[in-house]
Amino acid sequence: MKKLAKEIIAGRRLKRGEDFSLFLNADETELLEGANLIRESLCGNKVDLCTIINGRSGRCSENCKFCAQSAHHHTSIKEYKFLDPNVILKDCKRNELSGVHRYSIVTAGRSLTGKDFDKAIESYKKIHKECDIKLCASHGLITEEGFVQLKKAGVSMYHANIETSKHNFPNVCTTHTYEDKIYEIKLAKKVGLMVCSGGIIGLGETWDDRIDIAVSLSELQIESIPINALMPIKGTYYENLEPLSENDILRTIAIFRYINPNAYIRMAAGRNYFKDGGARIFLSGANATITGDMLTTAGNNTAQDKIMLTNLGFDISK
Repeated sequence: MKKLAKEIIAGRRLKRGEDFSLFLNADETELLEGANLIRESLCGNKVDLCTIINGRSGRCSENCKFCAQSAHHHTSIKEYKFLDPNVILKDCKRNELSGVHRYSIVTAGRSLTGKDFDKAIESYKKIHKECDIKLCASHGLITEEGFVQLKKAGVSMYHANIETSKHNFPNVCTTHTYEDKIYEIKLAKKVGLMVCSGGIIGLGETWDDRIDIAVSLSELQIESIPINALMPIKGTYYENLEPLSENDILRTIAIFRYINPNAYIRMAAGRNYFKDGGARIFLSGANATITGDMLTTAGNNTAQDKIMLTNLGFDISK
């Protein structure tokens, strides 16, 4: 694996159709060390910290089987309309002071339109004016005009997970399609936004599905790739799925680094499966993370993350 890692550092890029079975048969230690070498050589020791706020919660029309916010499920998720822009601004300022690099408003629902979209734009404008922090947005399937408005309001990156492989997507969601996701990603790029897009592992997919996600994201030239390990939530379709092992999560992260050597590989949900906050994740190819609470599951404390990453030798300065 070290040989392959050095080839990738020298410029080789893995393409669809290659034999990826080596990733599944490789010694785990050698695989992770190779991924870490790629990260060190091509991305350096800078780590990217982002945090999110649940701007509008629950009552989502979509039937994504993993999501606590879907109206198709019966969970104990708190439901509320779009937050007051001043509440969001206050939360962003708190996170800015904690040293977070990026801040994103995430909203439940197929799309964000009308007065709620106007409130989002107002929120981004306030933050852009009063805070020194990069802005990301996650509002489902929106129009090209909507992307233009977001960019003008100060947003630099749009989040649109492809969730899983094209083959597996119909098993996960049927109210929108994999193609809808790809269209949104290309539309965001068209107006000049960077894109944050990844997926969820542990949905019953195969290793081939996981590799396909990584390859698809490489083909789309995605800048930031969040990897979520499913945390089964009571009341959702996947509530009884077995959680992934640490080894499976680490192997997945490493594979994503080999296939996407220059991207931010961003660990999102699932770090709670690791007793130490997931220190090994950042020695296996990851160089970014969501910190603070997730949308519907508890995350990792930002102050603790900063201590852990600094001790690992990462640069967490803005």
